[in-house]
Amino acid sequence: METLTPSLSQGLIACCECGHAIAPNPTNMCLGCVRSRVDITEGIPKQGQLYSCKFCERWHTPPTGWTHAQLESKELLAHCLKRIKATISKVRLVDASFIWTEPHSKRVKVKLTVQKEVFTGAILQQSFVIEFTLYNQICDECRRAEAKDYWRACVQIRQKCDFKKTLFYLEQLLIKHGAHINSTSIKPTPTGIDFFYAKLQDSRKLVDFIMSALPIKYHYSQQLISHDTKNNTFDYKHTFCVELAPVTKDAVVILPKKVAQSYGNMSQLVVCLRVTNVISLIDPANLQMNEVTAITYFKDPFEILCQPKQLVEFYVYDVEPIDNMTRGAGHGHVSNRHVLADVWVVRSNQVGASDVAPTCCRTHLGHLLQPGDLVYGYDLKNSNLNNEIFDTLKEEKIPDVVLIRKAYDRDHRAKNRTWKLKRLLDQEDTASVANAFMDFMQDLDEDPGLREKINIYRDPTKPAPESAECDVPTAPTLAEMLDDMNLNDVEMADES
Repeated sequence: METLTPSLSQGLIACCECGHAIAPNPTNMCLGCVRSRVDITEGIPKQGQLYSCKFCERWHTPPTGWTHAQLESKELLAHCLKRIKATISKVRLVDASFIWTEPHSKRVKVKLTVQKEVFTGAILQQSFVIEFTLYNQICDECRRAEAKDYWRACVQIRQKCDFKKTLFYLEQLLIKHGAHINSTSIKPTPTGIDFFYAKLQDSRKLVDFIMSALPIKYHYSQQLISHDTKNNTFDYKHTFCVELAPVTKDAVVILPKKVAQSYGNMSQLVVCLRVTNVISLIDPANLQMNEVTAITYFKDPFEILCQPKQLVEFYVYDVEPIDNMTRGAGHGHVSNRHVLADVWVVRSNQVGASDVAPTCCRTHLGHLLQPGDLVYGYDLKNSNLNNEIFDTLKEEKIPDVVLIRKAYDRDHRAKNRTWKLKRLLDQEDTASVANAFMDFMQDLDEDPGLREKINIYRDPTKPAPESAECDVPTAPTLAEMLDDMNLNDVEMADES
């Protein structure tokens, strides 16, 4: 729309050029004649170029800047006006807006309305369209990220032990919360995972996330890459070495005497229930529990006496629950989810032998075990344990057997499992790592407190179970709970 702002009208006059009747104005000419003589948009380009990075979707601001902006947003409009700021300095900008274009046309059209005084007291207003053509240009950060070996910060996660369940749990947390999304590359190592980043801030965010999820400690170091002596600037590579606590679920740990007393006079031989942001310990002799934080653990660390690779299968002969047990003064929190019981067991490969007598042990699994069940535990009496603290214990304080968990038909459960887990890297694991990951999935079946913190996904290669009944005594499986909650389309993600 083009208008000519007139002064106070005093009747009609004839245009000095064409003779048409017009309202009086300082030029004494009609709008058409003024427009034919004066073009206030002269010198303003009607076409332009915009450069955007297709990876990070940022717009290039010369000479080296990059800004975030969505299509047809006020940020992009401001970016377009900056590109023509020098050419519209002689006119007054009244209005600016986008004209819709097809998103795949690589065009952005901006409609501008400007004003300018053409003659003394005569102001001309005119609208026009500037068409910007979009071009792709990779920013420096994305170009460096495309180079696979480029990184400025590295997070090295390590756990110095023979088990990987804690690393598998951390992997599922990273996938659920997307804490690894800004990493340029991920490389597995025999004892952990390496994450590489282009920015130091992204690596610090990952370290903070791991600190909130698992008991860890970390060390920070930096390496000088280059130094500009003219402006005194330095370029470093940063490395965070994160060490996970070498404790795993279903392990028997031995506490130093002073540490056991500080935990509420617990026994020195305790069982690790699970490892999350704290290490949950339980005393199988009196159901006393304690949660050890990362600061407490690394201040007074304790060692693993028996790890899950040493588990032995036992057959349960008899179970006798213990009620109204008297505890000494100063004991800590007592678990209400477990039941204390005396259990008579024998190794499953020695059942029926006449020269083998059942062994009595006290356990926290009284609510799960019945005569005739199978249970996994550690045979301390017939084990060769090399530990200085264990050698100092009195013989009457060392149990013959420590029971850990009830044994279920894991092969049957794995065959009928209708869910699966995602992995950070799609690669073929070795046989030992694949077996360890299968054990981790079986732990998720049996521990609802552990699986509620991660995401599980429906396996499209296996049909949903028709019935939850089973011929073998098993705990409620995860597939059965999913069918009860009807999570097929709500919380279960289908693999594309």
